[in-house]
Amino acid sequence: MWSEILFQIVLFLSNTIQTITGFAGTLLAMPFSIRLVGIEEAKAVINIFTMLACAVIAVQNYRYINYKILVKMVAGMAVGMIIGTWLFEQLPLDILLDAYAVLVILVAAKKMFIKKEIHLPAWAMLFVLLAAGIIHGMFLSGGALLVVYAVTVLKDKNEFRATVAPVWVILNALLIVSHYRAGYYTVQTLRATAISVIPLAASIAIGNILYRKINQQQFLKLTYVLLIISGVSLLV
Repeated sequence: MWSEILFQIVLFLSNTIQTITGFAGTLLAMPFSIRLVGIEEAKAVINIFTMLACAVIAVQNYRYINYKILVKMVAGMAVGMIIGTWLFEQLPLDILLDAYAVLVILVAAKKMFIKKEIHLPAWAMLFVLLAAGIIHGMFLSGGALLVVYAVTVLKDKNEFRATVAPVWVILNALLIVSHYRAGYYTVQTLRATAISVIPLAASIAIGNILYRKINQQQFLKLTYVLLIISGVSLLV
């Protein structure tokens, strides 16, 4: 009972942060959620939760979507997702969770201490998209790597946000099919998903209000600290 309540609180807080910063929502939510409800329920619920949140952003900002870049990102990551889903089924869970925890900590440390974004040549971008898809297929957390690609090809911040959002809508919709076939959608999972609509709506509303009122840079620093705590929680 308490684990389910805490899970909904994690969903609310992580998506509030995602709404404010445009970064780190799933990365922050997944490690805590895995501990609270298990990896299958966490993946299933957060997948739908994130898809709905991004759908709202995509609809609100559809005028800014760069469809050419959107197709490239979806195609590259979709191939990686197939590989990631297969790897998740083949490799021992303990090894995967340790590797994922290290990834979360490294992403947070990079964001905290290395401000300059990485700009790679065009040929290397294909590997970035593939890697982002692999991570997303395993842990729904390919956003950190997708940003490496997106900041290079999407210069306008409105275009960036509007184009990245539908990537998760499309890819997460594909993952729903994979999760259904894997048996993730039990009665418990569907109940938790239905309940999560409430924190979803609240987090978007409150996140938008806070975005206009707080110091963005200070909040980002807090987010990175929370990410490190989130990653460490999987290692202990």
